[in-house]
Amino acid sequence: MYNFLLGLHSGLRYIVLLLLGIAIILSVTALFGKKDYTQTNRKINLFTMIATHTQLLAGLILYFFSPLVQYGNMGEAMKNTIARYWTVEHAVLMFFAVALITVGHARSKRGALSINKHRAISLYYGLAVLVIIVAIYQSGRPLFGMSVGNS
Repeated sequence: MYNFLLGLHSGLRYIVLLLLGIAIILSVTALFGKKDYTQTNRKINLFTMIATHTQLLAGLILYFFSPLVQYGNMGEAMKNTIARYWTVEHAVLMFFAVALITVGHARSKRGALSINKHRAISLYYGLAVLVIIVAIYQSGRPLFGMSVGNS
């Protein structure tokens, strides 16, 4: 069960990052090009939020199966940098990223003008990507399956 959840959670990150990248590129180019907010924009932004929430759900389930997470003994987890990262830091950062994506999507839906919709996606999804990259970097794991450090 753990290996399946870990594989699902690890694989979904690429889908989430790809969709975030597409959504951000579309919104930034439309923002600077003063283009209308289209059905394509709406669908990409919605699929990005759905993929992100699916990733969150997989992560929440994984949290209770992972041997790296020590939620039962927080005192000891706080003393160990690896346990602290997986028990607290990763979860908090990713919840924050999901919240940014959710708020960005909601604000894009409520915006009356196309420029406001594109601005909301650009800003909130962009901030979420930064949070996700920081969280992945802090884990010591490669972002795209490539190791940059010691070979």
